[in-house]
Amino acid sequence: MKLKQMGVLSIALMSFTNVIAQKIYNADKAAGYLFAYFEGSGDKNTQEQLRFAVSQDAQNWVALNNNKPILSSADISQTGGIRDPHILRGEDKKSFYMVATDMFTAKNGWGSNPGIILMRSDNLTDWKHNTVDLAKLYPKKFKNVKWVWAPQTIYDPLAKKYLVYFTVKSYENDKLDFYAAYANKDFSGFEREPTLLFSPKFGGIDGDIVYKDGVYHFFFKGNTKDGAGKEVKNGIQQATSKSLKGPWKEDFRYLDAYADTSVVVEGSSLFKLNGTDDYILMYDLYANGRYEFQRTDDLFNFSSKPEALRKNFNPRHGSVISISKEESRLLNSKWGGVPGELLSPEAGDDRYRFTAKGNPIIKHHFTADPAAMVKGDTLWLYAGHDFAGGQQGYKMKDWIVYSTTDLKNWTEYPVSLRISDFTWAKSGDAFAGHVTERNGKYYWYISSNWSGIGVAVADRPEGPFRDALGKPLLTNKDCFASSHSWACIDPAVFIDDDGQAWIFWGNRECYYAKLKENMVEIDGEVKQLNFEGLAFTEAPWVHKHNGKYYLSYATEFPEKIAYAMADKIEGPYVYKGILNEIAGNSNTNHQAIVPFKNQWYFVYHNGGINPDGGSFSRSICIDTLNYRADGTIHKIEMTTEGTTGD
Repeated sequence: MKLKQMGVLSIALMSFTNVIAQKIYNADKAAGYLFAYFEGSGDKNTQEQLRFAVSQDAQNWVALNNNKPILSSADISQTGGIRDPHILRGEDKKSFYMVATDMFTAKNGWGSNPGIILMRSDNLTDWKHNTVDLAKLYPKKFKNVKWVWAPQTIYDPLAKKYLVYFTVKSYENDKLDFYAAYANKDFSGFEREPTLLFSPKFGGIDGDIVYKDGVYHFFFKGNTKDGAGKEVKNGIQQATSKSLKGPWKEDFRYLDAYADTSVVVEGSSLFKLNGTDDYILMYDLYANGRYEFQRTDDLFNFSSKPEALRKNFNPRHGSVISISKEESRLLNSKWGGVPGELLSPEAGDDRYRFTAKGNPIIKHHFTADPAAMVKGDTLWLYAGHDFAGGQQGYKMKDWIVYSTTDLKNWTEYPVSLRISDFTWAKSGDAFAGHVTERNGKYYWYISSNWSGIGVAVADRPEGPFRDALGKPLLTNKDCFASSHSWACIDPAVFIDDDGQAWIFWGNRECYYAKLKENMVEIDGEVKQLNFEGLAFTEAPWVHKHNGKYYLSYATEFPEKIAYAMADKIEGPYVYKGILNEIAGNSNTNHQAIVPFKNQWYFVYHNGGINPDGGSFSRSICIDTLNYRADGTIHKIEMTTEGTTGD
């Protein structure tokens, strides 16, 4: 009897993503983890759907697609629901297999379910799927089947096939046994009728087989019964065998930390941690709404104290595989939500390309203090890097480089400058910077909180950059009108039409000076800028338009951006008012103003994607900047659409 083909769910991505998907996976370069699960909270009618989450460390997890289903259960199952998804990387390292329970308890209850769902993919994003109804396909043995639960897949190296195994319970017999069958070549069904694989003494569910050092370990939720057949204990147990087909030797010990308590667990799943010999045994504390794990390096002895998964979703029984950085990027391009550490290029020619969808333009990192430079048809964006959400201070250790030719499609480069590259910067703070070009070299002026302003140099706009001086260019000693320790920050460099380079900087007081032709020495005295109406906080930026000089800067606190105009770079400046209001959810404001392809742009940061509130996890945005006939600037309209129109 033929299985009913359900079809391909989603349209293939662009051709370059298919190329990525065909790259052979290298376990030594695994960057993170993918968790397939169904949800345990919210609307019950939407819980029994397939979802994905990712993690870099297997402990801190983020849901993809805003924790919405990645596939519709109505499309892939007979019942309209799925449970217990298990995901497996194929033996060829570039194909993927998923199986799940075909069951929709929210609608149909726990009375029965017809079978399981088989899925196959070559790229983790596009899945072919089929259903296996045991009663219809194999009526001789399974016509009275009640439950077909928690399927999983393992590759059998002797048979060179994929074995699918699952728990079966019939109406005639309450015993819960494990049955198995080899999948056919295209993973659309079974080669033949399933046969008994393992019959635990007191029955079992949620099987998970792991092979290590010549031994197959069969983990499952087992139980203990008294002489009257009453269950007196349950939890995670294991059986072992030298053969995938058994016989299995049960070890009646309980492995989970809760077996002697009233807390119940199920859905155990084991996976190996990247780059180590350690394994994680995770399980679902389904009655308590928690997911926890224990560690092992031999699959026999487990840590006694459970640890919690930290997550922004509430998973039920699922499974985990390791994934590469390329696969992380592919998942992000399809569903979004992958954190920056799994997307960012690491070294050499590696690049991460993404499309901005409105403001903020970068959503996989927290970015701040933008500096922009235009070179030919390319806009280069140099960003500070707030390390995480929910911070209680400005934790910034490096800077990130991006480029674009259309303000929509962006390229991220490997980190080419860190505060640790400046050995004199004892503060360890990677504060705001500015990049400019001169004589084929690129100079990155950075601030380091109280350690001073430094300068790095590179042969290419993306770097790598190196400390050009081995010492600060400017320190608090140069800030003669200041008494606080963070006065020497926020450098901004402007090269005038006559070739003279200037540097502006400061906090509370605004300073400026000439730079020598070599761009790494101050030429002459440091001066302070003052004019009527100046209420300077920080973040100076100088640009020129139609012969007029514009000084913009952060004013007051929380910060707005104000600006002034002058006929000469040293002034006198005339205050013109507020250019940009307080940027949402951020006490600070920091701007770059550049012309790009016949339009001026205002680049700034806000707190638009900080999930924990506060002001220390910021995000860069871009909106248009427009002049009036008299040269004054229209107030910036901050938008969510930004320059992409999305």
